[in-house]
Amino acid sequence: MVGLFTIIESIEGAIKTINQPFKKDEPNHTYEREDNLVFQGEENTLDEVNVLLLGSDSRGEEQARTDTIMIAHYDPQTSKIKLISLMRDMLVSVPDYGQQKLNAAFTFGGPELLRETIKENFGVNLHYYAMIDFEGFEEAVDLLVPNGIEVDIPYEMSDGIEMTLEKGKQRLHGKELLGYVRFRQDRLSDFGRVQRQQEVISKLKEEAVGLQNIAKLPELLDLLHTYLDTNIHTSTLLSIGKNVLTKESGEIETLRIPEDGSFENKRHDTLGDVLEIDFSQNKQSLQAFLQSVPEP
Repeated sequence: MVGLFTIIESIEGAIKTINQPFKKDEPNHTYEREDNLVFQGEENTLDEVNVLLLGSDSRGEEQARTDTIMIAHYDPQTSKIKLISLMRDMLVSVPDYGQQKLNAAFTFGGPELLRETIKENFGVNLHYYAMIDFEGFEEAVDLLVPNGIEVDIPYEMSDGIEMTLEKGKQRLHGKELLGYVRFRQDRLSDFGRVQRQQEVISKLKEEAVGLQNIAKLPELLDLLHTYLDTNIHTSTLLSIGKNVLTKESGEIETLRIPEDGSFENKRHDTLGDVLEIDFSQNKQSLQAFLQSVPEP
């Protein structure tokens, strides 16, 4: 157990960074396209916050699509966290580009066009965006949970992840966990990958909670300055991080859009395989999920 003095000292160190903006000229930032619009999310500092979470599958190409599209919903009054995964192959209306897959919006216009697309199709206001470099994901996992996270791998995974993960229960560290969540040859197609992403984020949050990680906040903030591209103020990141690691926020509630029974797999003439969804049903489900009040 970290001593009280050490914890206080560490928090004071983190507070010194509060008014320092993120350094956009830091190396390894994944989003530096000058042709895209500035993110126009609504300012929100007191009420519930919606953050567009992105993971890029770029391997050096200039117009990479997003590997992961999520919405993280955070209520500062209760510290409750909700996580919504948006399937990247959904056929949606992208402003100025017509019918496209959801992840194409990022290719055409970065986080801002993706924000506009989600707003137009699902009616959700996004206040911030955060895009993580995958190397940063590995380092953050190893910092917060140095003993790794236990998962039950359903079958051998190797194609496209530069490693082999054997079937069965085992504890995975940062690099292996990244392979686990990025594996594409899932027997459940992309739905299995999304399920694994939600599983890992939920378990990471569960195992990271504790006073010992409060002392790591300054180091975590330094890591985020290097590997995270975001418009979230440092003070907001610090406040959210402190609350999540210290308060009883419970398990992360999760939702996948489209939900079961609300879509069809179709073959598009120019876009390939797409998901045609029932927008009315999914929009209603998403709004209900965000607005739900837990029972006392």
